[in-house]
Amino acid sequence: MTNGKQRIGVVGLGLMGEVLAGRLMAAGFGMLGYDIDPAKNASLVQRGGQAATALSEVARCDAIVLAVFSTEQVEEVVEKELLPALGPGSGKIVLCTSTCDPDKIAALGERIVPQGIRFLETPVSGTSEQVRRGEGVGMIGGDPQTAAAIAPVLDAVFPRRFHIGKIGDGGRAKLAVNLILGLNRLALAEGLVFAARLGLDPKAFLEVARTSAAYSQVMDTKALKMIDRDFAPEGRVRQTLKDVHLMLDQAQRLGQQLPLLNVNADVLEACVRAGEGDRDNSAVIEEIRRRTGKRRAP
Repeated sequence: MTNGKQRIGVVGLGLMGEVLAGRLMAAGFGMLGYDIDPAKNASLVQRGGQAATALSEVARCDAIVLAVFSTEQVEEVVEKELLPALGPGSGKIVLCTSTCDPDKIAALGERIVPQGIRFLETPVSGTSEQVRRGEGVGMIGGDPQTAAAIAPVLDAVFPRRFHIGKIGDGGRAKLAVNLILGLNRLALAEGLVFAARLGLDPKAFLEVARTSAAYSQVMDTKALKMIDRDFAPEGRVRQTLKDVHLMLDQAQRLGQQLPLLNVNADVLEACVRAGEGDRDNSAVIEEIRRRTGKRRAP
């Protein structure tokens, strides 16, 4: 596949879908986007893309990228909308960038690949801003030949990527990566709050932390948002919580306890109860700030 006259459909124009559409347009692909929110469709048109009025229009694109919220939405879009529009034996390539239940996505692949859809799961590690800059890391699950056939699209959206294995394995890797990332984010929030309570200047402390053995990339992406209370979303609390529940479900199936992940889930759930679900996930620091109490007796 080459960019020149190829048109890519993107279903879901939220934080990540909007970024993926932008990267594809910048790489020279034609763009047809679809979202249930008319404002997001209008925004795409203002940026030079085209907006579909129905998913059946997206099915006519040369390849389709899914960037919807949940596993259930992926299943619905593919099986109830795209597959009937495409018909059997289409050979259409569908890329699923959503973070999903890996077992359900593997089962979806088993159902639709025999019907002629070439399906890859392609979740990405990184904030929407990191992906916009080409710094996201794609995790590919599915047929290597399909990945090779769609390489120009993958090059546009994920310059850095790994082919993990079969359908489902990309999502499994994404959940494990996100577990570590979420705990790094929570640890950063707690460390910044603790430093401030100790009387340290948070920005000065951050420079120390960045050069210490405690460094993690999340200090570069989230620390100033936490300090400045700038919670314009690059990855929403409610979506992070959705991913955490996927991790906990997988762990329960495996009989594996994840004690630190349970703490992260508790903090994220408290943020949602506080009305912060649509804020950037760096807002976990607000819940840490709220957790004050009596001093321990000496």
